[in-house]
Amino acid sequence: MTDPIVPDALFEDAAASVRKMTFRADIVVHEIPAPTGLAPAALALAADVRPNAEGDSLYGTGRFVLLHDPDEPSSWGGPWRIVAFAQAPLEPEIGADPLLAEVAWSWLIDALESRGATYHAASGTTTKTISKGFGGLASEGDGAQVELRASWSPVAPFPAHVEAWAELVGMLAGLPPGSEDIAVFGARKGQRG
Repeated sequence: MTDPIVPDALFEDAAASVRKMTFRADIVVHEIPAPTGLAPAALALAADVRPNAEGDSLYGTGRFVLLHDPDEPSSWGGPWRIVAFAQAPLEPEIGADPLLAEVAWSWLIDALESRGATYHAASGTTTKTISKGFGGLASEGDGAQVELRASWSPVAPFPAHVEAWAELVGMLAGLPPGSEDIAVFGARKGQRG
């Protein structure tokens, strides 16, 4: 039987700095079980934009995973890697915009840069989905969704990277920085993905 991997002090300090963070009131962030097998140590967060009483969000959601491997995998270019996900429904007209994928990616890069979050080896995909209901689902109408999956090798401090990810989740959901007190008049169309 192998001994469980015990995260090192460097990872524990990084995790503690992330766990102390606070977020804008309309994005609820909480720690979730981290995926196993990706690195010796990991911390995972989930975000939901303006969730309802059941904890579900009609506006957008995201995941953030901070990975640490002291053996410094060559593809990471260092001991740290972040894997992030953000998804939000859209109005069909916005989902049809041919520049949507580039814009979503630029929001991530802009958010990292505006917080001074140093990184390298960034990669990712942006997917947009447009759907139309037929038959029994025709009453649901048209829908659209955008999803961004990204990873990058961060340089500490890590809260700047988490803040950038939380900003991205809000931006995809239609909540730009400084919009905490702006009312939202119902869910955006396109709840189907």
